[in-house]
Amino acid sequence: MQGTLALCGTPIGNLGDISKRLAETLSAADVIYAEDTRRAGKLLNHLGISKPVRSMFAGNERSRAAEIGERLSAGQFVAVVTDAGMPVISDPGALAVELASTMGATITVIPGPSAVSAALAASGFSGDRYVFEGFLPRKGKERSERLSRLVGDERTMVFFASPKRLAKDLHDFAEVFGDDRRVLVAREITKLFEEFWRGSLSEAHQHWASIDVKGECTVVLEGRPEGPPSTDEALLVVERLVNDGERLADAVREAAAITGVRRNILYDAALRRDDS
Repeated sequence: MQGTLALCGTPIGNLGDISKRLAETLSAADVIYAEDTRRAGKLLNHLGISKPVRSMFAGNERSRAAEIGERLSAGQFVAVVTDAGMPVISDPGALAVELASTMGATITVIPGPSAVSAALAASGFSGDRYVFEGFLPRKGKERSERLSRLVGDERTMVFFASPKRLAKDLHDFAEVFGDDRRVLVAREITKLFEEFWRGSLSEAHQHWASIDVKGECTVVLEGRPEGPPSTDEALLVVERLVNDGERLADAVREAAAITGVRRNILYDAALRRDDS
């Protein structure tokens, strides 16, 4: 008989958000796999639970997933937690779920607090359609291409940002989406120093670049207003791609495909800007 894999959503800061079902699940587990065993230990100590805890983070996720598979084959009840929030969402867990599914093991989810939904609700932007982008690539062409694909997106966008890179992320958002695009920066959600900051991207960069940011941040960016594609927005994409080393013709072709602005119009506009 195959075992059960439980994906457990844990508090994102406030231990008062622990659910009764989470406590019951962790108490029933044969073993718990955690992104950080020390943080998991604090959670278990708070609940008065003593269970074997094994690490599972980005560097060892594949080998740990195979180990979880062996435990499931033996009929064990395996719980997976991350430092905060839900496994798999910008955190380890996907490989274990894929393996458990292939094996025919039971997979269950213990819902918990979410920085994504909390920040989205606090933003006041539309939550009818949104996209979660997680952490941006740190630099280079991969980062530029990720942002460029989003320039014409009308959905609300949600990102995670480390405190050390928040100002850089906001700077690049302003370059790609324009200074006036509205943004919410949520910091330390559910914790003592919880903060929801609102303003334009230019204001956001100026504010957050001037202070020593503490704690993980969630950034909610308003989607592009409905309407025809903007040549100015498309030119921002072209400029960023050119700055990353692409030839003008290639950058124009890619920006036209992303934004919907006709390539000949965009190319002429780029040449005029270069001449000015």
